[in-house]
Amino acid sequence: MTRRFLLAALILAGLMGLAAAPAPASEPNAWLRRTETVPVARKGDRLPLAKGKTGRKHRSEPGRRSKRSGKAAKGARSSAKAASLADRAFEAFELGRYLSALELARKAAAQGHAAAHTLAGEIFARGLGVPQSLAEAARWYEAGARRGDMEAAFALGLLYAEGRGVPRDRKRAADLFEKAAKAGLAVAQYNLALIYVDGDGRPADVRQAVRWFEAAAAQGHAQAQYDLGVLYSIGRGVPEDVTKAAEWIGKAAAAGLPEAEVEYAVMLFKGRGVKKDPRRAAELFRSAALKGNPVAQNRLARLLAYGVVFERNPVEAAKWHLIARAAGVSDMRLDVIVASLPKAQRAAAERAAAAWREAHLLP
Repeated sequence: MTRRFLLAALILAGLMGLAAAPAPASEPNAWLRRTETVPVARKGDRLPLAKGKTGRKHRSEPGRRSKRSGKAAKGARSSAKAASLADRAFEAFELGRYLSALELARKAAAQGHAAAHTLAGEIFARGLGVPQSLAEAARWYEAGARRGDMEAAFALGLLYAEGRGVPRDRKRAADLFEKAAKAGLAVAQYNLALIYVDGDGRPADVRQAVRWFEAAAAQGHAQAQYDLGVLYSIGRGVPEDVTKAAEWIGKAAAAGLPEAEVEYAVMLFKGRGVKKDPRRAAELFRSAALKGNPVAQNRLARLLAYGVVFERNPVEAAKWHLIARAAGVSDMRLDVIVASLPKAQRAAAERAAAAWREAHLLP
């Protein structure tokens, strides 16, 4: 993993997105999705992250050193030293040595290394080895953004969008997202699209939203792919096109996005925009169900209850129905099926459902 993507992962893990997690795919007007919030690591947690090497060559090219002035050569050595310090800071972070990472990041930052500012900001934002301080994080992100680090600009934009550590300022957030988006940061492109959808920080402009959804989707951002597909399915900001809708939602489903898996499964069952494939559809429902999507859990329960694609299994069907119902997805037909089960089978389903919820930390 490169330094760029390591930082993006850290920022997403440490800061909230623009809004709450996505609504179920069956919810009306649920086309608008948000970046999902990843649980924040506790102080002292060791994160399973890849090394933070920049992958850049810091030394001058052979045969060219004699052409440099003494001042330029000194600057090149200083730059290489800053990069080396930054690499060591990322490595220390990976190993959970957050105070060492901060010390090294500060030294690299003092020599002008932009990403080192961002890493220091992330440590303060998440309170890793130090008291959490979003205000201090904002200062570090600001410095990193001024020096051209787009992950810093994005992280600072998130803080302004939510008013965390800085006054809430959606226009400032939009400016920062746009800066990072134009530099090619997919998650910034996605959040900028949401700004245009909401009309908060920028005038509402669904065509601009589509532009940035497309940019992020082209880079493989699964949530942007899904949102773009839903826009095509309802003809908002783009001509209605069920084939393109299936194409983009299918890409998001292939990336493992649960709500996209549910939507694409429905398309596959109905042959809407794509050739019918009940087997693939059933597997997608199961995949999303295992990830906790209650709509998928309900559909999986139906397939198991009626023996569609999967072998009929009333106990397993009852288990998934109970899990989905506890999450707010009711189904009177499945209620009747569960009620008609022999007492022993119903008890087995209830135990299995309770065990699944406990394993997934659900009430």
